Amino acid sequence: MTEDEYEQRMISLLTSTHPGWRYEQRDLPGLPKWWAIRYYPLRPDQRKAGARDVLGRTTLQRLVSALARHDEILHLLRY
Repeated sequence: MTEDEYEQRMISLLTSTHPGWRYEQRDLPGLPKWWAIRYYPLRPDQRKAGARDVLGRTTLQRLVSALARHDEILHLLRY
């Protein structure tokens, strides 16, 4: 499997696992390569607990980890 095929498979998995997000890849110097952007804004209490509307990470694997942590935060708030 090529890296592109792996990335496409991971994005497909993320889309089915975390459907409330739009996923983007950007190749801009000094910025994370992978981004997840929420379709709907969070409530103030969710932001206060550490949830974010946008997550950016340098690798797809780190983005997956960040989304898992994000789910934990929302789960603790009974979202």
